[in-house]
Amino acid sequence: MKAKCRFFVALLLIFCMLTTVTAADSNTAEATGTEMEETSAADVNPNPKPQFQVNAKSAILIEAQTGQTVFAMNEHEKLPIASITKIMTMLLVMEAVDSGKLSLKDMVTISANACRMGGSQVYLEEGEVFTVEELLKAVAVHSANDASVALAEKVSGSEEAFVHLMNEKAKELKMNNTNFLDATGLTDEGHYSTAYDVAIMSRELLTKHPKIINYTTIWHDTFRDGKFDLDNTNKLVKRYSGITGLKTGFTSKAGFCLAASAERDGTQFISVVLGSESNEMRFSESAKLLDFGFANWEAAKIEKKGLPAGSIPVKKGEISQVPLEYGDNAVILVKKGKKSQLVENAVIPEHITAPVTRGQVVGVLNVELDGNRMASIPIVAAGDSRRCSFGLMISMLAKRWAGLFCSCPEEAIIPENVQPSANPPAPENTSPPDNTSAPGKKSMTGDEDVFEEHGTPEDISSLEDDHGYGEGVVGQDGFEAGESSIFEEPVIEESPLLEESSGLAEDPLE
Repeated sequence: MKAKCRFFVALLLIFCMLTTVTAADSNTAEATGTEMEETSAADVNPNPKPQFQVNAKSAILIEAQTGQTVFAMNEHEKLPIASITKIMTMLLVMEAVDSGKLSLKDMVTISANACRMGGSQVYLEEGEVFTVEELLKAVAVHSANDASVALAEKVSGSEEAFVHLMNEKAKELKMNNTNFLDATGLTDEGHYSTAYDVAIMSRELLTKHPKIINYTTIWHDTFRDGKFDLDNTNKLVKRYSGITGLKTGFTSKAGFCLAASAERDGTQFISVVLGSESNEMRFSESAKLLDFGFANWEAAKIEKKGLPAGSIPVKKGEISQVPLEYGDNAVILVKKGKKSQLVENAVIPEHITAPVTRGQVVGVLNVELDGNRMASIPIVAAGDSRRCSFGLMISMLAKRWAGLFCSCPEEAIIPENVQPSANPPAPENTSPPDNTSAPGKKSMTGDEDVFEEHGTPEDISSLEDDHGYGEGVVGQDGFEAGESSIFEEPVIEESPLLEESSGLAEDPLE
């Protein structure tokens, strides 16, 4: 009777699975894609209009982590940039070091070409040998032109080849108004950039290669075994709280230029001032810009990558529900004191249709402030679910059906009128007969062993483990135990994101 009941249950399961597979749900993927397209970028870009002027030809202030501009003046005007050029030189050297192409301990033999550089220098001589780190320090601290050319030749073989690499990197970073002619900035005619482009390459250097700060923040050091003093040309290194660099520049045509960077309480700003009238003015105007940034703005870090984000039902899938996780982090620039007002809204569809692959974007977490979307973090699948084709479904049902029938060994049948003896008599001969076969094989008398068809209980257990028969027990609703057959509505939560931080005290210039 039990066998008949199991047979009818299996037929019912087949019918339910066929109905599920044939159910249409074509709008799920389209709805998810539309939602992600609508929430792919922040709607608000803070760009205040400060009520002050910067005494320079052009200037800009950006937040380093987000790249957002908070002040700009003639930021796209093409101008000579003098030794600000060395930001790109340091960027390419650091890329070579961090990629393994160069080591800071590699030795560099100085060429005759490098020795001919004028302007600021450490007076290299042809044939001298220095490490990459020594030359990099001379560039970052003392703005040495001869050391810049020596590093360029080490990276690319010649300064000309290095300049080509500089322009290729500028195109990659979308520095659309920049053209390099040398590795130093000594050339004025035809060698130019903009405050906006300088901010882009400064951000790339600081965020992708933060070890450069170990050199750009040095106030005083020595070169050639203490025989030559290195004094930082960026006076803000000693004057400004939180300063991290970055590079000065001056020629008679370019005027006094400075790309300055500073960090306080996790917020990083980069200011660029091109064409100031005096050495002191470029420092005071840069400090003014940085002060404005720290007084009015702060960065909020949303660290979510890899954290669980619930789960989602899967239609037509081998697995009916897959877990979700957040696919990235985010940094948002907000008005000072607004961190605590950020809220998170998760947008996840009711279900998704198989196949689902790990890392597939299925939803989005919107971070909002005062009803405006500030950032969007993708919500991705943390597991796979193959599409449940007819063949796969039949195979799964066959395995589970076999498990229903074979999961328990049959009990030995004892006649009703025979009671087992407490002390059964010992057999006369305990040795096996010569014609007895191994279990599961036919005996010489033609009788089949009782376990030939189904195997021993141990064999059945191992077969379930090898072939997945024991994956789960199928209920009458057609789903495995532990899986949900109910597609629940997504829950959209709104919660305060960050505690309000205290104000930032500004240190006066020394």
